Amino acid sequence: MADSKPKSTKPANKTPPKSPSDPAKDRAAKRLSCDSNSSHEGAVAGDLSALEEAFRKFAIHGDTRATGKEMHGKNWSKLCKDCHVIDGKNVTVTDVDIVFSKIKGKSSRTITFDQFKEALQELSKKRFKDKSDEEAVQEIYKLIEGKAPVISGVTKAISSPTVSRLTDTSKFTGSHKERFDPSGKGKGRAGREDLVDASGYVSGYKHAGTYDHKVQGSNCCEC
Repeated sequence: MADSKPKSTKPANKTPPKSPSDPAKDRAAKRLSCDSNSSHEGAVAGDLSALEEAFRKFAIHGDTRATGKEMHGKNWSKLCKDCHVIDGKNVTVTDVDIVFSKIKGKSSRTITFDQFKEALQELSKKRFKDKSDEEAVQEIYKLIEGKAPVISGVTKAISSPTVSRLTDTSKFTGSHKERFDPSGKGKGRAGREDLVDASGYVSGYKHAGTYDHKVQGSNCCEC
């Protein structure tokens, strides 16, 4: 007897097949996407004020792991010195340190850009006493805008009689003298240890190695 149960059929896939993409169109779309992203990043970078750019330059100075979003006390002091916020009269190094400790959090060792502006506002009152609060803030901003850390030059070595006497090998005495040859070049191990001479010659003999040459010379004469 034949099976009267109808066979189940799988539902047909009604999703239309994807048409082959055009490589040229894909590349163009990708390029437009990259251009839009780069333009957006450029716009964000362009929004940075000259004050914030200076903040970031000083924030990353001397620290390869710094992101430029926070500034340590050392770099804060350097900024105030390099940008002449510290004038030694109205604003001193002590004033700068006090303001930094006041603005930063209790458990924090750095300040953000917003806290940086607060610190400048505090110092502006001391730096420009004869101006209004707003004018003083703008004046102190002008000292910093567009500035970058000043990199000090390499300190040159200063020659002195004491240093010259300590480095002149011709004036060495005792065991120190034995460690260098007449030209001032170190002898290495020979200058530090008493090496045993196994050549068979008496110590200090100046004609070592000439015996064979003399013997050969005398044999040639006899011939």
